Amino acid sequence: MSEFHGSASRGTTPRPDRTPPPATRAKGLRHRLAELRGPDVPAKALDARALAALAANPGCSRRAILDGAGVDKARLAGALGAPSGFGQSQFALTRGNAFEARVKADGGAELLRLAHARLDPGAEPPATAAVPDLTAHGPEGRTARTALALREATRAGGWTLLDHPMLALDVAGSLAFLEPDAVVVHPDGSWSVVEIKSFPMVDGAADPAKVGAAARQAAVYVLALEEVAKRLGAEPQEPAPQGAPVPRVRHQVLLVCPKDFSNLPAGSAVDVRKQRAVTARQLARLTRVEEIADALPEGTCFAPDRPAEELTAAVEAVPATYAPECLSACELAFHCRERARAAGAVTRLGRPLRAELGGLATVEEVLAAAHGVSGDPDDPAVAALRRAAALRAEALREARELREAVPCP
Repeated sequence: MSEFHGSASRGTTPRPDRTPPPATRAKGLRHRLAELRGPDVPAKALDARALAALAANPGCSRRAILDGAGVDKARLAGALGAPSGFGQSQFALTRGNAFEARVKADGGAELLRLAHARLDPGAEPPATAAVPDLTAHGPEGRTARTALALREATRAGGWTLLDHPMLALDVAGSLAFLEPDAVVVHPDGSWSVVEIKSFPMVDGAADPAKVGAAARQAAVYVLALEEVAKRLGAEPQEPAPQGAPVPRVRHQVLLVCPKDFSNLPAGSAVDVRKQRAVTARQLARLTRVEEIADALPEGTCFAPDRPAEELTAAVEAVPATYAPECLSACELAFHCRERARAAGAVTRLGRPLRAELGGLATVEEVLAAAHGVSGDPDDPAVAALRRAAALRAEALREARELREAVPCP
């Protein structure tokens, strides 16, 4: 636009053959994903919990395209006749919201105290802190407002609490908008993610499985914050007490939970470097959403009001990679499990076993290889299966001979 006005000010005439620029690929992809979701179906936001689950199973194209298109997988599973109980109960959501409101009361004074004590004890105590208004129109507007608030807070040099900021992360060519519970800006200009959970922290420790899930979720927010840092430009290099530079995005996050089954908040620093590295690597392995969409048959649609036969055909048009872990992470797990059982896929027995079997993808192939009907004898997996089958046959023969030699009384 500025280029056009500059030409007009010099008295030049725009070229008559200039045509409007073609639609961007992003707009084309959004239109294609809307068609897959259904013309009148609103998109379901992709949150950090779903992204962490998606990163844990990067080979599942089915989940990638459904999440990328914003399909409500719970409604889709119900329409397919395989509803799932996956998700939080309403009671847990209400309890979590009440605890979060308590933690953030009085301008987040208690939350900032925990951030100072657990993450940055050498900094100036947060006697006062800024809490900028992050309201804006739409997720894009909130994302831009969050980036502006982070820039201003970094330059201010004090404590700042961003309550429910909006972050954007590119996932397999589709933009996901993420909303962490809070982000704290430290006086040195670094940023920390805050995760507020309703599960208890007893004697300073919480359930390791729940802490691990929270760490994987926080790692997604860390990746999104790093993207914001790149867009804002140079990172601050304030010297830490040990002399090392302080990164803009800290890899220690603050986990806040109820203390000893009370409603009082307790905080703990959780290092998410490992989870961040794994999540980044797995997200990079995801097949791009446009590639999956281009491979689908014309007219494919996942709208839950379609007939069950049509929905089943649409879902089956996208390959899935089912594993038992999906039962606790995906609404379509029951449907995919039944399909894996019907196909005899070994993935339903677990990823470790699937990795040990190499190129043997079905139970029929495994049994045929074990009995010498098929398979390359030089394949380590085939050789191990035949050895195991021989040992089993020998054990059964000895047991039968022993049973025949010692008659029952």
